[in-house]
Amino acid sequence: MGYEGDLPQGIEGASAAFIEALYEKYAADPNAVDPSWQRYFAGLEMAAGATKAGPSWQRSNWPLQPSDSLTQALDPTQMSLEPKPAKGKGQEAAPAAAPAAGATAEDIRRAADDTLRAFTFIRTFRVRGHLAAKLDPLGLEKRAEHPELQPAFHGFGPNDLDRPIYLGGLLGLQMATIRQVHETLCRNYCGNIAVEYMHINDIEERRWIQERIEGPEKDVYFTKEGKLAILNKLIEAESFEKFLARKYVGTKRFGLDGGEAMIPALEAVIKVGGALGVEEIVIGMPHRGRLNVLTNVMQKPFRQLFHEFAGGSSQPDEVGGSGDVKYHLGTSTDRGFDGNMVHLSLTPNPSHLETVNPVVLGRVRAKQTQRGDKERTKVLPLLLHGDAAFAGQGVVAECFAMSGVPGYNTGGTIHFIVNNQVGFTTSPKFARSSPYPSDVAKMVQAPIFHVNGDDPEAVVFATKLATEFRQTFKRDVVIDMWCYRRFGHNEADEPGFTQPKMYAAIKSHPFVSAIYAEKLKAEGVVTDEQVKQMEDTYVSRLEDEFEASKGYKPNKADWFEGRWSGLHRPVEGVNGRRGADTGVSAEAINAVGQVMTTWPESFKIHRTLERVIKARAEALKSGDGIDWATAEQLAFGTLLKEGFGVRLSGQDVGRGTFSHRHAVFTDQETEEKYIPLLQISPNYEVYESILSEYGVMGYEYGFSLAEPNWLTLWEAQFGDFANGAQIIIDQYLSSSEVKWLRASGLVLLLPHGYEGQGPEHSSARLERYLQLCAEDNMQVANCTTPANYFHILRRQLHRAFRKPLVIMTPKSLLRHKKAVSRLEDFLEGSQFHRVLRDDAETGRQSELKLRPDEQITRLVLCTGKVYYDLLEERDRRGQDDTYLLRVEQLYPFPAQAIAKIVSRFPNLKTVVWAQEEPKNMGAWSFINPLIEEVLVECGTKPTRPVYAGRAAAAATATGFAKRHAEEQARLVADALDA
Repeated sequence: MGYEGDLPQGIEGASAAFIEALYEKYAADPNAVDPSWQRYFAGLEMAAGATKAGPSWQRSNWPLQPSDSLTQALDPTQMSLEPKPAKGKGQEAAPAAAPAAGATAEDIRRAADDTLRAFTFIRTFRVRGHLAAKLDPLGLEKRAEHPELQPAFHGFGPNDLDRPIYLGGLLGLQMATIRQVHETLCRNYCGNIAVEYMHINDIEERRWIQERIEGPEKDVYFTKEGKLAILNKLIEAESFEKFLARKYVGTKRFGLDGGEAMIPALEAVIKVGGALGVEEIVIGMPHRGRLNVLTNVMQKPFRQLFHEFAGGSSQPDEVGGSGDVKYHLGTSTDRGFDGNMVHLSLTPNPSHLETVNPVVLGRVRAKQTQRGDKERTKVLPLLLHGDAAFAGQGVVAECFAMSGVPGYNTGGTIHFIVNNQVGFTTSPKFARSSPYPSDVAKMVQAPIFHVNGDDPEAVVFATKLATEFRQTFKRDVVIDMWCYRRFGHNEADEPGFTQPKMYAAIKSHPFVSAIYAEKLKAEGVVTDEQVKQMEDTYVSRLEDEFEASKGYKPNKADWFEGRWSGLHRPVEGVNGRRGADTGVSAEAINAVGQVMTTWPESFKIHRTLERVIKARAEALKSGDGIDWATAEQLAFGTLLKEGFGVRLSGQDVGRGTFSHRHAVFTDQETEEKYIPLLQISPNYEVYESILSEYGVMGYEYGFSLAEPNWLTLWEAQFGDFANGAQIIIDQYLSSSEVKWLRASGLVLLLPHGYEGQGPEHSSARLERYLQLCAEDNMQVANCTTPANYFHILRRQLHRAFRKPLVIMTPKSLLRHKKAVSRLEDFLEGSQFHRVLRDDAETGRQSELKLRPDEQITRLVLCTGKVYYDLLEERDRRGQDDTYLLRVEQLYPFPAQAIAKIVSRFPNLKTVVWAQEEPKNMGAWSFINPLIEEVLVECGTKPTRPVYAGRAAAAATATGFAKRHAEEQARLVADALDA
């Protein structure tokens, strides 16, 4: 049942008969029972004696005394760590008196029964007290009185309420009446703060929470200075929204109106976090309140924001890009409290609520790695949510699922839910199936602090406790602040259409600053004049900034600073040289090859794997037959030797979906792991992820934002699984640079290729990535040789800019006898080739002798695996007038490189684009006009390419092997026949 206190272990399962029998042994000889039971029975005797003594017991031996172990609360808003003064200071706990004369065994039995029922009563409040809490500031949620929270439910009648009961340290008390217990529990659990934590298995975590919220002394308390600081932040938050409403009438701003207590709460996270070792906080949040956070917390210049409201750009003119609306943008700053400097960064995000969550977590993980923060206490993720989104968006659960996984743990996230009690126009009963939006957090046993947003002291106090919990236990924690949206979904909305009762109540509901100011005036903390002065000072500052905004111009972009120093945007045009010197020395290859093909003598490697690894070693030794997996490990290993980091993440990436990679060896007896490339550098991470695409890809994208000097790769189990993360691809990967000036070098590895295995897993949906390509935003490739794969991976870090890279990786080519490379293809002087020449011309995988260039009449362009099918059939036919050209990089489109090849053949009659995918898929729609432009520019007789491939289809591939073979043979024949 989770009893905590100075009580005998196992008492929660004890019956009255058992306790009575044990008491008889104790009465005969106290040393006959365990010391904890000795203390317990002594307490029962005192309770029985106090009952005999009557009402005088409270005035003599048993004052209502908290235990000495209770800790004082930090004041998270006032800039000092000032403890709460104890009530009744100077009182000392009286020594235990002997039981009053006349206490009988029956008295002891009743005292024991009272204690056990009191235990159950207390536990009921711990579990269900939140159901009676006063959380809704509008008072619309009518909560019935919960019968289990009444003494009568637990067998205490009217005459029992003032009888002394032994508590053994529960609630920080040794003894009290059930009336006092009830009053204390109601204050602790049923006020403006309600805590859900009894779903937590860890007893230390439960005790930690209980020590901070339970007991007669545990009212929320702030110093006068702390209260004034809270009031001032409320006034700033409210005045800011009113100022915007007055200056920009009818303009959408997604204001914080109704949830202003969030601003002093965020200040509390920074202050308390800084005092507990936090050096950096990465924030993610939705639209609502973002402008308020940007200015009043992140200290973005007001004049800059007003400039954006007037239609100005958030970026310097020379930067270009599409830009984005004001309430999607991010910023960074440094804030200091009590001498502790904390760096803050707010991550930009699109309108897709909650998508930013995994991005923030990935950024935090990278920053923790940079700081050597192995305890994960220096960099803190802080995520703000709307209630409907937190409950409704599955990526929230995906992020919780990652929170305790070794490769993705960030030491816990502070989640702050701005509980509007409505999602756009949808009421909670239609928006979720659970009582609270926060219930999804119970999947990781996160404590949940529900709090009334009209009680800013309670909000700040709950946030302070949440921050302390995260820093102490390094686990997720949730604050659920109940509030409301004063003006609906946005300022142009009419919420009365759908929530008339709520908005009738809101219309007459006072602002939270007014409610709190009245409270402080009643306490003698502040006067009307002081409140007005706070408002006037702040609004005067806003007016000055408003005037200054008229001449404001952003003078720099902040994207190539800090870790990104030395990097820049590409200086050439789309068709300019993008190469890099990615070849390596033979010594480097040998060194990496030695590491990746050996293991400790005591390690029991799988027999089949041993043959695979030895084959790799032999290929490296002979300099021929280097396959895909070997090339990949060489790319990783050489980058590690050069001081870069490598992070590979996804489902089953250690072995590889197709049992090809074997980056991680498993001992066949102990199941211990051995990762060869770790012997080169500790900055090599191979993490098998949870079964998620959306969350994990977003996480790796976030990692790549914060760390440009690591090769960050996410691999799909099969390429088509990536569409589970389409939001990340659409809203971040392909467009974050033009929207938010945020570059990324993330690599997506997407297995792709038609092998007759049905519509699932054949296609990685190449067409979708190509459709997103524009403005030099990313790279899309479909390599056909291990060496070219090696070079394109190394190229990611050997250029002075970063672009996302989407690679259609192979399946059958992983072991194809012709899809191999020679050692010379990796050495100094070699590099990535955007187009690859015909193997008949290079003498590699073809023995056919092509005709002279003037006699070549057919040019077949293709990409990926189909090249080898075309090569085999062309060579079988002896068709020596046909040239096969591989387009290895589809975007940026290598027009000049293709034109150079095309210009060699003056007598071309036919130019073909061949692909395995249906006509409405694959590269055809994208590449057709681009090839046409090249042909026109080169002046060839054919001015348009001919299509050779499958017919347009709804499904990506057939599910019948025979039909697949027929289709494949037909498209190859179409490509080669006149």
